[in-house]
Amino acid sequence: MGDRLRLPVLPLRETVVFPGVAVPISAGRPGTVEAIQQAMDGDRRMFAVCQRENVDEPTPEVLYRVGVIVRIVQAQRVRGGLQLLIQGEGRAQALDFEDTGEQMLAAVAGPLDDESPVAPNDAAFEALDEALRERAVELGRKRGIPEEALNQLVEGVEDGGRFADMVAFYLELSAAEKQELLEQLSVETRMRRVLVAVERDLLRMEAQMEIQQKVQEELGEKQEYQVIRTYLEWVTELPWNERTDDKIVLDDAEQILEEDHYGLEDVKDRVLEFLAVRKLQMERAEQEAREEAEAEAALADFEVPDDLRPKEEAEAEKQDEAHDGAAGRAKARAVGHGPILLFVGPPGVGKTSIAKSIARALGRKYVRIALGGARDEADIRGHRRTYVGAMPGRILQGLRQAGTKNPVFLLDEVDKLGVSLQGDPSAALLEVLDPAQNFQFTDHYLGVPFDLSEVLFIATANWRDRIPPPLYDRMEMVEFTGYTEQEKLEIAKRYLFPRQRSESGLGEEQLEVEDDTISKIISEYTREAGVRQLERELGKLARKAARRIATAELETVVMRAEDVQSLLGRARVHPEQAAPADTVGVATGMYYTPMGGDIMFVEASVSRGKDRLILTGQLGDVMKESARAALTYAKTHYDRLGIEEANLEDLELHIHVPAGAVPKDGPSAGVAMATAVVSALSGRPARHDVAMTGEITLTGRVLPIGGVKEKVLGAWRAGIREIVMPKDNEPDLDDLPVEVRDGLTVHLASELDEVLAFALRGAKLEDGGLVFSQGSLPAHQGGYHEGPMM
Repeated sequence: MGDRLRLPVLPLRETVVFPGVAVPISAGRPGTVEAIQQAMDGDRRMFAVCQRENVDEPTPEVLYRVGVIVRIVQAQRVRGGLQLLIQGEGRAQALDFEDTGEQMLAAVAGPLDDESPVAPNDAAFEALDEALRERAVELGRKRGIPEEALNQLVEGVEDGGRFADMVAFYLELSAAEKQELLEQLSVETRMRRVLVAVERDLLRMEAQMEIQQKVQEELGEKQEYQVIRTYLEWVTELPWNERTDDKIVLDDAEQILEEDHYGLEDVKDRVLEFLAVRKLQMERAEQEAREEAEAEAALADFEVPDDLRPKEEAEAEKQDEAHDGAAGRAKARAVGHGPILLFVGPPGVGKTSIAKSIARALGRKYVRIALGGARDEADIRGHRRTYVGAMPGRILQGLRQAGTKNPVFLLDEVDKLGVSLQGDPSAALLEVLDPAQNFQFTDHYLGVPFDLSEVLFIATANWRDRIPPPLYDRMEMVEFTGYTEQEKLEIAKRYLFPRQRSESGLGEEQLEVEDDTISKIISEYTREAGVRQLERELGKLARKAARRIATAELETVVMRAEDVQSLLGRARVHPEQAAPADTVGVATGMYYTPMGGDIMFVEASVSRGKDRLILTGQLGDVMKESARAALTYAKTHYDRLGIEEANLEDLELHIHVPAGAVPKDGPSAGVAMATAVVSALSGRPARHDVAMTGEITLTGRVLPIGGVKEKVLGAWRAGIREIVMPKDNEPDLDDLPVEVRDGLTVHLASELDEVLAFALRGAKLEDGGLVFSQGSLPAHQGGYHEGPMM
């Protein structure tokens, strides 16, 4: 034992430090922190010793006597204490412990020297050293230590005793067992004990791996069993031959559609046509089945000997088999060639409920799957059974749910299918919707063909142009348009309000709502083409009435128009209204959204500037092109538009479409932009009581546009009774409700001159050209100049 040292004590819980090993330590006990601080103020050395017991306040009695002199390599303050990195230097024995400072311990320690082997160069000792290194490297490999780090350890520590210390620190031993190795001063004995511990760890790891392998094998056997069982359940539960019989009575079907839906006359007509065709197909199939059955039965008489069984029984069985086979084949032919309907329209207009009504009219089961957001081909075709958690696709899942092979199958929101690295689900739908292929539809999970030819597929979408063209080509579109306010009122009275009143637990005699109340909710609290938001608002009214009745405040509630604001809050929808007066440079256009139609104001202002065109209001590229075309037309034909040539010099034209936070695009604002530009340049006001729509060309042609019904209804709601629209859109007027069509004055135009004759004050057409009356300019210009600033 060498010279004695007085060192601060570093008590360790469940940790034994060995010489030559760098160890990270967390310290938080006050006495330990104090001892570390004293060491940091000195030569950074401490006496690290393990506790016999895991207690918070270490005393000399709970500390081992043999420890290691360590040096603090790095210290860092962290929340709750210190984080250290210490390096073991050599063994030492505490001769005495003493309390010092406020709470710390100090030790009087003497270094302990290793007992070298009797014959270091002996072959037996060298063999021991080699065996320890080989087995230690093997253990390190099994624990996942990189090969480079293992080689560095073996080559970097030549001394056998230090190598044994290094290995001992990383062995899975208890603190007491490691303490015994620390106290062992004989290098040879220590190496033998460490080698035994390494072998024990290797055997334990091998046993664990063997046990784990057996467990995995057992689990694997069970999981194969479960996969097979699930697969067989799917095969047996699919409706291979289960079907419902179609019973089409057109009068009953028409009554069902009328009961379930108000309005949608064009859609109802198309559905009834569809059912009528199907009824005729079925009747023809049954006739063909009877004829084929009679022919097969007659042929069978010559094939089956009569002496094998009674003649009557043989004939009856032959006829039944022949009739069943012929009927099945004929029915499959009839059903397999029907159209696939695609319902396109804004949300909430009844697309899904019409599909339910078709199923009800046919007497078939109804299945709906939502395709919105589907980005994986496996959603349609299923996963292969080799994948964990594999399942059939949504088509077979829906058929299993229906329990029949000929349900009405609704593919909802086909315009919202996505594409990803996992494939294109719309491409998988091509086979599903193709009558020439779907009688042998093969799901990846099932692995055998399933006949989809008897399924009646119906698809829905909000946007036709977002459906992939190959998929759209396989379907027949039925367009749904938005409801008028009168139609919404009737729908609310017949369906929505009674349903919400019933869901709120109220009877018909307990809650009444006046028509004016519903009309106010429609116009001031909803903005939609359908009626979903309207039903939510009616539900709020019903719940508020239910609360009053439940608290015995009232027995009967009658909701009037003046009560709406107090119950639902202030109006949340502020639709545009017709401008109050004619204004220079302001024209009224019409636009369409899936939520319905409305009017918009196109404002044009001219001033002297850098000869440029300024466009604001979040206009899309198409609307910007329409504005440039309008300006070019005005410059080209200024002489017959009543525009002074001098007004076109150094012209700065600013076109703005209000509601700047809303993006706008489309060609149908072309005539409104042209009218606003000509009005601003000529100083003649545009009529405030006329709304217009149509695309223009540089030569002044007015081209047809879409969404006429919604646009006109939006203008009607805004209080406008006179509209200008392309002549080619005249057939679209038939889609308007009778009360709207009879109350409108419609001007049809094929040239921009015709539009301006209707839209500008004091303008008219004579001999194919525009003529302007004099003295027609009003005093009020609404802030716009009568002509360009000169």
